[in-house]
Amino acid sequence: MNTATPIRVAITLLVVSIAALLCWFLWQHYMYSPWTRDGRVQVRVIQIAPDVSGLVRQVAVGDNQLVHKGDLLFVIDQSRFTNAVMQAEADQEAAEAAARSAGADIRIAEASAARARAEFAMREAESSRRARIPQAVSEEIVSNARSSADAAAAALRAARASTERASAGQQQLLANLQRANAALELARLNLQRTEVRAPTDGYITNLNLYPGDYAHTGQAYMALIDRHHLWVYGYFEETKLPRVNVGDRVEVRLMSGLHTEGVVDSIARGIADRDNPTGANLLAEVNPTFSWVRLAQRVPVRVRLDADKLPPDTVLAAGMTATLVLRPE
Repeated sequence: MNTATPIRVAITLLVVSIAALLCWFLWQHYMYSPWTRDGRVQVRVIQIAPDVSGLVRQVAVGDNQLVHKGDLLFVIDQSRFTNAVMQAEADQEAAEAAARSAGADIRIAEASAARARAEFAMREAESSRRARIPQAVSEEIVSNARSSADAAAAALRAARASTERASAGQQQLLANLQRANAALELARLNLQRTEVRAPTDGYITNLNLYPGDYAHTGQAYMALIDRHHLWVYGYFEETKLPRVNVGDRVEVRLMSGLHTEGVVDSIARGIADRDNPTGANLLAEVNPTFSWVRLAQRVPVRVRLDADKLPPDTVLAAGMTATLVLRPE
């Protein structure tokens, strides 16, 4: 018997064992290690739309341009809104003048009421005195004094009614003044909103607005990519989720060659079940067939990126693909 045969068998068995062990480790790493090649860069997209309608007079930015918070993006023609402010200012001044006039009317009515009260008090006192001494004065004088007192009382009631009407008129004019003030503030706000400015730092994209266009209220004409809110959605298989925890460090490898780091921010708590749709009568439509090969579902995991830690001049666009490898603490 050749003595080399056992050695060859032993070497073969050793190689097969090492290969099997390596395959087992690779299988464990592929199936259960917290990593995925299915990652997508996401950003917060702000749709820039005007708050007022009008002709576009100026577009101050270009497509894919970096802007900072408060930078001017575009301007809508201000002529109509400037005239509206002037009209609102005139209406507000007229309302103020009417309110001041109403105040003067109230003071006049109050003065008249005071004179009527004094006249009534005097006539009432005179009538009372003459009524107590009927033997010293004639019946006609007593009757005339009573009539004068009644007339003074009627004049007092009329003065009080006039004061109440003046007060009610003033309240209405004060309400008109409040409406005029509100209209003026709205006109000034509309004039201010003709200048559309960047709400945050970011990049202008999908610019679809040019001088001479007519911009409609609420219709978006460009998108602003917020450079301070970047994240990656990694779609991890459900077999790997037990080893994914909020706060874990993540190595992010973009296909562009960029390597950076992130932190697990959150884990999605639900995905759509395509095998169990809802029927027309709101009952579940259960698939009667069952496939023996069941692929693990993928659940979105949100990984937060720090834009300030990215290398300078980094091009990071929404939709780029990435590989995510977790580094548990």
